[in-house]
Amino acid sequence: MATIFVPISQKLSSPVYSLPERRRVSASGLHSPIRISCSGTTDGAVRKESLTHFKELRSLACGILAAWAVTAASPVVAATQRLPPLSTEPNRCERAFVGNTIGQANGVYDKVVDLRFCDYTNEKNNLKGKSLAAALMSDAKFDGADMSEVVMSKAYAVGASFKGTDFSNAVLDRVNFGKANLQGALFKNTVLSGSTFEEAQLEDAVFEDTIIGYIDLQKLCTNTTLSDEGRSFLGCR
Repeated sequence: MATIFVPISQKLSSPVYSLPERRRVSASGLHSPIRISCSGTTDGAVRKESLTHFKELRSLACGILAAWAVTAASPVVAATQRLPPLSTEPNRCERAFVGNTIGQANGVYDKVVDLRFCDYTNEKNNLKGKSLAAALMSDAKFDGADMSEVVMSKAYAVGASFKGTDFSNAVLDRVNFGKANLQGALFKNTVLSGSTFEEAQLEDAVFEDTIIGYIDLQKLCTNTTLSDEGRSFLGCR
């Protein structure tokens, strides 16, 4: 059982509040139930308005501590989360040609787009500009496909094949490209912020005017399969 006590003190008549003076944490195990106690003490009479603000501050402090405690108890939830079973929906692969009707860069979707193991080799017409936010793409084939202007925010593309795929003007933020084959893929004016390429094959991939964060760029540059031209476009040192 872990317990967090946060005494918060307040002056007699001043509406200015002090920060928590003491936090005491004791834990018998990371996966133990969490109990959080937040208390506030006042000295003397307190104006009604000040007391209201004080309660709001106390509630905010409790909320922050609760979130911290849950995170400490379950440090890696997403990493251990399993993918859902393969969809049994008929013609599920054709869902890519429709995409998500509400999903955009925030990764929200109206229905899961399960494209795992589907084959879109040399598809030039039906994928361009589609919204595939949070799509499941692992082990699918998109070799030679035109995926320009597609929105793939938060897509899961581990082990997928994108050899020679055109991603020009696409939004590919927070995509997991782990172990994907991206040989000769074209990333021109493409948003890649937050995307990961761990153990991906990037030989002859073209990165031109891509939008990527500094930390993400550093990680991408560690990929030894990047060609000299690709490293040059990215600005790898």
